[in-house]
Amino acid sequence: QVQLVESGGGLVQAGGSLRLSCAASGSGFSINAMGWYRQAPGKQRELVATITSGGSVTNYADSVKGRSTISRVDAKNTVYLQMNSLKPEDTAVYYCNANVRRWKLRADYDYWGQGTQVTVSS
Repeated sequence: QVQLVESGGGLVQAGGSLRLSCAASGSGFSINAMGWYRQAPGKQRELVATITSGGSVTNYADSVKGRSTISRVDAKNTVYLQMNSLKPEDTAVYYCNANVRRWKLRADYDYWGQGTQVTVSS
């Protein structure tokens, strides 16, 4: 089994910064793409940013482009999201996602973390 554990959320004032981390644990797998999604109260979950294996290609939602940077350290099975110039509308639960190759099953699966709350006060 594969588990994703996020950390780094919290309460920050508008204009501040936060760095989210997500580490994958388990055995018998390798990670393809990873990403961050968020869900605000009363809204659907939306993509924030994704990054391919090796980190060569990244993709950002327009709402965070220029303010956020996604990165990963494959040796640690960890993905990060650095968020700067935070706005109240960034308030949401942030979820980590990983597309994982399970070697014994010879198939790819999507895994999600439990979510971490980010609250930006005005």
